[in-house]
Amino acid sequence: MTQPVRYHTGGFPPGVLDWPQLIPLIGPASAAVARYDGLLSALPNAAVLLSPLMTQEAVLSSRIEGTQATMGEVLEFEAEKEQTGVSEEKRGDIEEILNYRKAMRRAEELLKDLPLCQRVVKEAHTVLLDGVRGHNKSPGEYRRIPNWIGPPGCKIEEARYVPIGADALPEAMGQWEKYIHADTPDRLVQLGILHAEFEALHPFLDGNGRLGRMLVPLFMAKHGLLRAPMFYISAFFERNRDEYYERLLAVSRDGNWTGWVAFFLKSVIEQASENQRKAQAIGDLYDRTIRQIAELTHSRYAVHAAEFLFCRPIFKASDFYRAPALTPASGRRILNLLEKKDFFLEVRPSSGRRAATLAFKQLLNLAEGREVF
Repeated sequence: MTQPVRYHTGGFPPGVLDWPQLIPLIGPASAAVARYDGLLSALPNAAVLLSPLMTQEAVLSSRIEGTQATMGEVLEFEAEKEQTGVSEEKRGDIEEILNYRKAMRRAEELLKDLPLCQRVVKEAHTVLLDGVRGHNKSPGEYRRIPNWIGPPGCKIEEARYVPIGADALPEAMGQWEKYIHADTPDRLVQLGILHAEFEALHPFLDGNGRLGRMLVPLFMAKHGLLRAPMFYISAFFERNRDEYYERLLAVSRDGNWTGWVAFFLKSVIEQASENQRKAQAIGDLYDRTIRQIAELTHSRYAVHAAEFLFCRPIFKASDFYRAPALTPASGRRILNLLEKKDFFLEVRPSSGRRAATLAFKQLLNLAEGREVF
């Protein structure tokens, strides 16, 4: 029987990397991130405009761990606060995805006053597991028992990978935190190493993968690579899931840090370009939407209406009427005019006193990168 791969004790941080293999990737990765950051600076209210991409990142990062909910299902669930007819399994998937966004927001708040550190990681983990399927797995606390990765229900001898022992975990996480603030030849290489080490340590009983991917944009923002933690990397990892796991495993099995870092840099190059294309398309759609609403409605609330749609691309009509920046009368009038111009897909028709649920299909299709709505 094949023995499980065990944590690379004494192998972090890596003493030697094959820099000639990495240098051809470092320049393009840094340039791609810089171009994307330049676009972020040009977007008005980027946090609002790109909120669908944050939801999509939460969906894809969670999908790597086995959830099956789509972005549309998540946003519809949010809009239909009293929604019934959702299976318990689907509801569990959606709630985990919503918690991912909440955990990200909590980390962003903390990083206004704190460095990226273990306290931020633990508090984000607490939010990530709050009230969902992992709520009984010590949220915000490092594990005190062994864990391992393998087929469901397998014994440790049958595992694919066995992380560091719980007794050595506090010291190892201290070393990991120290490396966050170390001077290194390149920040993106440093970030790749930090992500791999976090996954190798597997410090929590649940949620390690999602939290490790969440750390990517947080590190980029805190170290000045981006002006805000709005980098969406999980699409590449989800598309290349088998190689993602194999490259991480090879760090402990073979000491192949260089192979992992090269894979990570390729993910940054591809996702920075994809993020830039999507962000540019969303920014262009935002400008067009404001103009179209203004031309159709001649309303002074055109900008406010557009901001609502970008922040909540699936919504109940009654919530649009009650948006803080609109009056009920203006909201109703604007929405009626937009519906006549086929702005929306009706996700759920009105019924009795329940308002219709609508989807701003152009924005959702841009976020998905394909025609879904």
